[in-house]
Amino acid sequence: MAIDPTSHVTGGAILGDRVRMTESTDSGTYIRSLASRGATGGISHSVRNCIRVLEYAGFDPIIIESVGAGQTEVEISKLVDITVVVFNPHTGDSIQTIKAGLSEIGDIYIVNKSDLDGASQLFQSVQDYIGDSEKKPIILKTSTKTKKGIQEFAKILKKMIDEKKKSKKQTEKLRLESELKDIVLNNMKEKIDSMFASGNSFSKYLKQVQLKKMDPFDAADKLTKYVAR
Repeated sequence: MAIDPTSHVTGGAILGDRVRMTESTDSGTYIRSLASRGATGGISHSVRNCIRVLEYAGFDPIIIESVGAGQTEVEISKLVDITVVVFNPHTGDSIQTIKAGLSEIGDIYIVNKSDLDGASQLFQSVQDYIGDSEKKPIILKTSTKTKKGIQEFAKILKKMIDEKKKSKKQTEKLRLESELKDIVLNNMKEKIDSMFASGNSFSKYLKQVQLKKMDPFDAADKLTKYVAR
């Protein structure tokens, strides 16, 4: 499953990730492109539902490519059993990118295109900022061009998958807990967006704040209660 970002202006998405997948026509492979639809963390309702359908259909493993790496895209780790974070040199990946919420989510960190200049420095940065984290993730260098590190990554991933299957029941409970919370938050967000769109209640309290008859916190509290009722 390849998740593409949705335009905040048009609401559309290119859904072009599969173009880069040269082996996508393999008879044992099914690829589904999805738009993030502006959902928080890039995870829309349809993503979770598609995962469930693929599981029921017997697909194993299911690989999910998220919209990208950044502070708002770490939600992907709540959906999956294993999170692999991939960095590339010369594509803007830097210390700030590494620190932007990614140091807590990864089980495996990969510096890909290790045959390019700057890969060693990036690898060292990843080790410095992530290597000593409490989670003790695995950090690797790979190159799809030279095939360096690919077999090592495959072996490590296979071993990790086998270990995760032993605690599948607990993992599934945590995933459903996260999903239920996200559904509630998204429902609240939709109500808030609807309130902003109608403008009536929001405009009423905004005017009170402008006239200094109410402070912003009191106004926000009343609006929150209005949405939650």
